Formats: sequence, C-alpha cells, structure tokens
Amino acid sequence: MGPGHEPLLRRPAVLPSVLRAWLGPVAALAAVVVVVLGVLYAGHSEPGRVDRWIIQPTADSVGPPWRYLALATDFSGEPVGAAALVVAAVTGCLLLRRPRAAVLVVAGTGLSVGTATLLKHLVGRTIHGDGNLSYPSGHTAFLSALALVVALFATGRLGLGRTAGTSLVLAAALVAGAAMGWAQVALGAHYPTDVLGGWCTALAVVPATAWLVDRVADGGRGKRR
Repeated sequence: MGPGHEPLLRRPAVLPSVLRAWLGPVAALAAVVVVVLGVLYAGHSEPGRVDRWIIQPTADSVGPPWRYLALATDFSGEPVGAAALVVAAVTGCLLLRRPRAAVLVVAGTGLSVGTATLLKHLVGRTIHGDGNLSYPSGHTAFLSALALVVALFATGRLGLGRTAGTSLVLAAALVAGAAMGWAQVALGAHYPTDVLGGWCTALAVVPATAWLVDRVADGGRGKRR
C-alpha cells in the first residue's frame, strides 16, 4: 500500500519529531516534581510553608467579580464542562481529518486526570476535612493536558520548528495551568502546591501518551514524521 493510501490513523504524528528532544526531559523533570511533592506532603492536612508564603487557602479567598471568574474557570474542569471541552476538541480534530489527534485528546486528558486521581489516594493529602483529597489538582491536570494536546496539534499543523513549537506548547500549558490553578486556590479547593502537582502531572503524562499513540498507530515501528 503506497503512502498516499495510508490509513488516516497512520499519519501525521501527534508528537512532532522536532519536539521530542525537548519534551522528553521536560516530562521527566515534571514527573520528578510530582513525586517529590507527593512524598513531602503525603498524609498532610495543612498548607505547607510554600503554600502559606503564597496564600492562606480559605473558602472565600476572593470576592465578586473575581469569584465569578474563578467559578467559571472551575466549571471547565467539572465533569460537564470538561466533557464539553473534550467533545469540542475531538470534533475539531475530526473535521480537520486528524483522527490520531482526536485519540490523543481523549487519552491525554483522561490519563492525566486518572493519574491525578490515583495519586490523590496514594498521597492522602487533604484540605478542609478528611474527605477532601487535594494532591494533585485534577482540575489543573485536565485543563493543562487539554492545552498541551491542542498546542501539539497546532505545532504539527503549522509546521513550527523546535524553538517556536516548544515555546507554544509550554506557553499554552503554563497559561492553562495558571488560570485553573488560580481558580482552585482562590476558591479554597486546593493548596498552591496541589495545582503545581496537577500541572506537572499533565506535563509528564501528555508527551508520554502522545509518543505511545504514535507508536501504536505506526504499528510499533516508531516512525519519525
């Protein structure tokens, strides 16, 4: 079968080759941060020194109108809001004939949230009561992961080089993570180090997931596109 008749899932890669050398170390470093913070705050139920230096988390850290913005941002990480964003992203990928990117939208966000949920139970850090597991922030992991996937797609679609592509991917993750992180801390749902852990969870999971999607779609041959 000639390259012109290659199944759509076989092309193009969702992890552009120009980014692999940079995102690999970034993902590894992010994973280390997640583990270190998890060990430091395992079983804790109070903000740490870094958390207190940034802000003392309460249920009313901000008032209107900023509270409304925080609530709206928080909604994008709730099941209904998150599902709507995922459906929109998947639909966009399919309309642009990028089914492999659509797979990454679902897998990247799903594994990021799933990893964050698993870590919450392993770490056991709580906020505002024993039933509120807080580390890492699943909301932050979700929105950061979605931003990463969209930025990876844009990098490949626009044919960006290593510097521009890496800058776009990291900037997108930073903006999304900062926005959701601010909302979570402002609403008293998480400590600042929780949102850092959620952001790093996405940075660790999405590049690895993208690499795996490419490997599976390419039949395990690891084609570089």
